[in-house]
Amino acid sequence: MPSAKPECYDQQKGRVVPIRNRFHELKDDITAWRRDFHAHPELIFDTHRTAGIVADKLRAFGCDEVVEGIGRTGVVGVIKGRSDSAGRVVGLRADMDALPIDEATGLDYASTTPGKMHACGHDGHTAMLLGAAQYLAETRNFDGTCIVIFQPAEEGGGGGRVMCEDGLMDRFGIQEVYGMHNWPGHDAGTFAIRPGPFFAATDLLDIRFEGRGGHAAKPHETIDPVVMASQAVQALQTIASRSADPTDQVVVSVTSFQTSSNTFNVIPQEAHLLGTVRTLSNDVRDLAEDRVYAICNGIAAAFGGTVTVRYERNYPVMVNHDRETAFAAEAARAVAGNCEDAPLIMGGEDFAYMLEERPGAYILVGNGDTAMVHHPEYNFNDEIIPQGCSWWVEVVEQRMPLT
Repeated sequence: MPSAKPECYDQQKGRVVPIRNRFHELKDDITAWRRDFHAHPELIFDTHRTAGIVADKLRAFGCDEVVEGIGRTGVVGVIKGRSDSAGRVVGLRADMDALPIDEATGLDYASTTPGKMHACGHDGHTAMLLGAAQYLAETRNFDGTCIVIFQPAEEGGGGGRVMCEDGLMDRFGIQEVYGMHNWPGHDAGTFAIRPGPFFAATDLLDIRFEGRGGHAAKPHETIDPVVMASQAVQALQTIASRSADPTDQVVVSVTSFQTSSNTFNVIPQEAHLLGTVRTLSNDVRDLAEDRVYAICNGIAAAFGGTVTVRYERNYPVMVNHDRETAFAAEAARAVAGNCEDAPLIMGGEDFAYMLEERPGAYILVGNGDTAMVHHPEYNFNDEIIPQGCSWWVEVVEQRMPLT
């Protein structure tokens, strides 16, 4: 049986760190799985190939149960520990989907599908959790049950919510749940986490101002929606600067401005804005939504036009639970020797839905000096595979130790 804490030399950090030898033995295999996923990216819930490979491998590893189709294309594996007692039930979650981006890495295992790319490292997350599942199924050095969760549609589809709506937590008796994401720009294999609000709520704006179009040489005969929309772009920024408490976090970004005409001498009938609002508390989220409606309605009324506002609440704030965050950090320190305090992140993460259902925590693992996620030149760093796999295993064995 592999030793629990063998040592490994980390060239980047110039020090010895405890990594399980089994993951150095498995690293080439796990890397090959990851690169195969990378070459064949799939979007949202259309992760049939990836899910099929995951399910086949979990069965080959000897998981006690493998269930497909949870959350449409999600896969769940059940690995029971050595004891006959019921014990604790711990869930580990990885995401499987890619992004609608054309890859620009030039890698020999680059995406084979135009317009699709693993630009966020979900290929690496899936491969690392598979590696951990293989180890846990081999050793079963824990007292309880580990549930490995492979989720589709993190990138905008709300796959975490859909899996929960399919009864994920109750069906498998999950009592706590843990997730992990790679972190470009930070030392490879290092970890960072924080308790409480961590990733932001990601609400969507769709705003349409309607006026009265006409000739650009006779603006007095029109009601100009371009002016209304331009005023709104500026005024929406006052939500952060003048409505929210300066100590709170809120971001309002207008990301698209289009009109119903595209010529030099026509004032259009309509102007259309798209954007996003990011917040880290429900109170600020409520405030932002109220102010968006008030600002847009006020501007439309002032200019004699009309406005239609659609404010869609998307992913909620992702909140790490205090006790489980401490457990996750302890596991990270066992693997890497240290666990940093992570910053607040205004990006979204639909693991938030699982943390609303059960206590748990989400951790970051450094990806090294790579392009940022969602960039066409991003690539997951295969050198962090042993650390990521080891962290999953540490969580399980520390939370459910053999007595």
